[in-house]
Amino acid sequence: MSRMTTTLDGDGRLVLPAEVRSSLGLEAGDRVVFVLDEKGVHLRPSRTEAVRRAQALVRQYIPEGVSLADELMEERRREALLE
Repeated sequence: MSRMTTTLDGDGRLVLPAEVRSSLGLEAGDRVVFVLDEKGVHLRPSRTEAVRRAQALVRQYIPEGVSLADELMEERRREALLE
């Protein structure tokens, strides 16, 4: 576990240290969620950002022009015809 310090500016903004941004895969414009519980404050990428990153990871293994959604719908149609 790393410990880092940053300063809250007059407008209530924080600059996230580069190590935090890198480890969470955050880029400029990404949204984050602060979760406050009995142990303290936790910073997480928003679910939207997490989904976006997951899609980007999967996309690199899918050939150009292939739609997994279209393939799934076609597969379901074929299965329905067999019933």
